[in-house]
Amino acid sequence: MRPFELLLCVSTVLLLASIVPARKGRRFIPPSAAGAAAGLFLVLHGTLEGFRVQLLFPYCVTILFGAVSGYRLFKKTEAKKMPRFLTGSAYAAAAVLMTATAGLLYAFPVFKLPEPTGGFRVGTQTFHLADQAREETFDRTAGSPRELMVQVWYPAEGESGRPLRFIPDTRILPDMAADYGLPGFTFQHLKYISGHAHSGAIVSSAQDAYPLILANPGFGSSRFMHTSQAEDLASHGYIVAVIDHTYNTFATEFPDGRITRNASSGLFSPEHDYRTERENRDKLGGILTDDVTFVLDQFERIQSGRIPSSLKGKIDLGHVGTFGHSIGGATAYDAAYDPRIAAGIDLDGGLYRLRDRERLRKPFLFIHSESEFQRLQRVADNRVYTDDELKRMGSTREWEDQVAEDKKLELKRMREAVEEGGQVLHIEDTEHLNFTDVQFISPVFRMLGVTGKIAPRRANAVINGCMLDFFDKHLKKQTEHSSARPEGLFLPRSAAAGLSANLLF
Repeated sequence: MRPFELLLCVSTVLLLASIVPARKGRRFIPPSAAGAAAGLFLVLHGTLEGFRVQLLFPYCVTILFGAVSGYRLFKKTEAKKMPRFLTGSAYAAAAVLMTATAGLLYAFPVFKLPEPTGGFRVGTQTFHLADQAREETFDRTAGSPRELMVQVWYPAEGESGRPLRFIPDTRILPDMAADYGLPGFTFQHLKYISGHAHSGAIVSSAQDAYPLILANPGFGSSRFMHTSQAEDLASHGYIVAVIDHTYNTFATEFPDGRITRNASSGLFSPEHDYRTERENRDKLGGILTDDVTFVLDQFERIQSGRIPSSLKGKIDLGHVGTFGHSIGGATAYDAAYDPRIAAGIDLDGGLYRLRDRERLRKPFLFIHSESEFQRLQRVADNRVYTDDELKRMGSTREWEDQVAEDKKLELKRMREAVEEGGQVLHIEDTEHLNFTDVQFISPVFRMLGVTGKIAPRRANAVINGCMLDFFDKHLKKQTEHSSARPEGLFLPRSAAAGLSANLLF
């Protein structure tokens, strides 16, 4: 909780307590003093921190008390005595609403993203790219090209102004809330959360060039949900480009003010059979993979100066990596067949186009949540679901048998990746969304099982550490752990355990 909103809440409680009738006229604090304090903290909170809907009740109490007090002072009238039933009901309602306010502040905190652990400051800039060679298949406007927004985080020197906000495109916040089944105003407080990157900062001159990493969000996600990962990698000397895959995000805002929303969900429906679902996933995956190929082409143009940018000449195109989450992780794997990409990471994502590809002959890291690891373990052990389990899952044996068939092929690809120098890990007590910044948005997600039992900052540190070690090894050819990260961070029982050959295969 921010300082002035905390003080506002405390002063509001004191204000409400001060107007409760006291025995023999004694009061803990004069109502005028409590009201003045609440009014002062309201002004300071709004001016320095910004208003948010979760504090609506304290705002109303403070403003209403000030208005009534001012009216009485002007009219020189005394407060009328109210029936005991009405005053008791009002005080009970106030207590309930203040409790609800405390609950909302807990559920939707103005949090801080983890500090980057590397030695570089971080800069950021955004590119609007249009692929004239591809027609947008999700847009009803005939002949419109495939357009992408790509945000880049990079090593910087010096700082210019305040760090960029976590989600600078505030117009998409209602879409984000709707994606989680919440009212549109729910996530408006996220506009007060700052990242650590400075927009347009000068690229660091400490190195001639920096390895490039292309990142891919998951289905219905956003580039902003990988801010902490991108900032951390950039602080360790990487240029990280996170791609908003248009119409696969919950929303993407373009420079001309257009906002596109998720239009790919129609590919997946309970009415489809598994074969249709797999074909649709492969179809969507092909579009996402082509996005990565196109963006990499554009970075070659940025490097040569054909696209104006301060990154000109600073991109090490001889050492390119990729990562992604969920279907974005599958995208990273599929895109890694591009010979320009040296290594990649899949964060808890099942693969697509499995039957269209042969062995990937380069190192690849798979990091799974506990739930996904258990599913893979079950397939590896050839365990079948009982009828009761299928009923609880709301699934069918035919569907799960086909899932198991694909998972066995995924396991084969993982085994091949290990043979090429990759790894297969899982992190205990994690769930699917622990691999994104969604885990910081609300502790309620953890209570509901949307994210795992692991503390979000712990999960973030372990995932970032594993990713950094892998890219350092395969893009920078470093074998030592960074001194900025303790050795015990990566392989204790509660963190990332090496499970490649031991348990899955």
